[in-house]
Amino acid sequence: MNIYIYDKTFDGLLTAVFDAYFRKTFPDELLSEGDALPLFYDELHTVVTDEEKAARVWRGLQKKVSSSALGCLTQSWLSELPEVGMLIFRYIRKAIDSPRSIETNFADPDVLQLAQIWKKVDGERVHLMQFVRFQKAADGTFFAAFEPQFNALPLTVHHFKDRFADQKWIIYDMKRRYGFYYDLQEVTTISFDDGSRESHLITGMLDESLMDKDEKLFQQLWKTYFKAICIKERINPRKHRQDMPVRYWKYLTEKQR
Repeated sequence: MNIYIYDKTFDGLLTAVFDAYFRKTFPDELLSEGDALPLFYDELHTVVTDEEKAARVWRGLQKKVSSSALGCLTQSWLSELPEVGMLIFRYIRKAIDSPRSIETNFADPDVLQLAQIWKKVDGERVHLMQFVRFQKAADGTFFAAFEPQFNALPLTVHHFKDRFADQKWIIYDMKRRYGFYYDLQEVTTISFDDGSRESHLITGMLDESLMDKDEKLFQQLWKTYFKAICIKERINPRKHRQDMPVRYWKYLTEKQR
């Protein structure tokens, strides 16, 4: 059994592909530093992430599959599922070695599984855009928080920048403790530490003292509207949870008491 140790980054994964072809030995498992090693293995190789090696693999892959298939790979990577690294590695190897594109060969279990993972991550991307509830701070910045199952927040940045181009905003992933800030010019990655002055935002809701003077009134009006349009006889809790996953309720204005 061959074991490769890498840094759990996408560039690290692509570097592992480069090393495997260069060494002519392919891993049976991809692990990160600190992971428990199997009792028995033949060879242990530590991958040193190299952007140029990663870029060479990516350029080679561009010649073998379409841009949509490449998007499927990067989007599936954001699932953060334990098996996704090895799954993508096998897919890349098959794509490189095959004389024709494998992207629609759903008889291959790896191709099928990646397509299924992509669909889940893309569904999370859509949910993030559907259920955004911005709160307006006193300084005019709009703040929204999420706790997505998959790391889909980067996939929504272009949408928010285009949709809300005329206002400053922060969108934050509470689960992974990072987010994006748009200052009307560019988007930057941010992270709030527990000891920072912005640490109250880690709760996902603005403190009332920091809200814009009209924000609290707007939130109350939204709750009243939401309550008014609900027809009691037509309430279907199961369908409601299916259309609006419970993990988003915590940050929805209409769900706040």
